[in-house]
Amino acid sequence: MIDSHFTRLTTEQQELVRASMQAMETAYNPYSRFFVGCALRLSDGTIITGSNVENAAYGSTICAERMTIGRANAMGRRDIVAMAVMGRGENFLPNEAKITGPCGSCRQMIYEASQIAGADIEMLLAVPQLTRTIVTSIEQLLPLPFGPVELGVDISRYRP
Repeated sequence: MIDSHFTRLTTEQQELVRASMQAMETAYNPYSRFFVGCALRLSDGTIITGSNVENAAYGSTICAERMTIGRANAMGRRDIVAMAVMGRGENFLPNEAKITGPCGSCRQMIYEASQIAGADIEMLLAVPQLTRTIVTSIEQLLPLPFGPVELGVDISRYRP
């Protein structure tokens, strides 16, 4: 896990972080007023974005990360190699350096997506001020994971 400044990221990493920032502003969040944006990169460089969508039945809320994986899947794409996540409250402080990471359910979804993609998905967790970015991977964010491979499921037909 590397704690870095945005300017030290590669051009591709910066592009993905900026895409998550744009997606964050599309959040539907009338209850929490918390904005989360996600952008994932596919093996061919394609970027897919998503944001959180809340619901009055709170359990029906969809996190940005799961929304984005779902969008990719609906396009027939499961070859995810990287993902950027950014979040902020409605009235965040301009110099706030608090990282928003994926919740436990999202980490599980990302881990399963990584097994299907056959890659330890690179994770970029950034603050909206672009002063701080954590560069890590899903296997670092979810130690001792449990997924389809651990269940003995043949996922080869789902691989890209």
